[in-house]
Amino acid sequence: MPSQYIPVLIVAFLAIAIPVVGFEVWKRVSPDSLPSGDYLQPRGKGIQPGPQLDGEYPERVFTVAILFVIFVSAMVFLFLLAVKFSQMGGYGLAVMAIFMAAVLAGYVWLYKTGVLDWN
Repeated sequence: MPSQYIPVLIVAFLAIAIPVVGFEVWKRVSPDSLPSGDYLQPRGKGIQPGPQLDGEYPERVFTVAILFVIFVSAMVFLFLLAVKFSQMGGYGLAVMAIFMAAVLAGYVWLYKTGVLDWN
């Protein structure tokens, strides 16, 4: 039984090791990442540099980011239902329909409340 978990442990190890090694290599190889000199000068005729963001973003950006994460994770569950659809039969179809109705209701509610309106 424990030998069945070896592939899962290998994938988990790689999922952690690859980003860590990549960040370490990037940190050692990349030059100083702060812009300076001519890079900060405006390009072209009459183009003024845009406003400098000092770490403050509109609240709407974070709201949309959270909604994106929520709905993408909901689609992961839909994918899992689709994988086992043939084994679940009519029950699986009913569960998928209820799930999609809930996701669609969420989108409709967001649209009606104006969260998705950027103007």
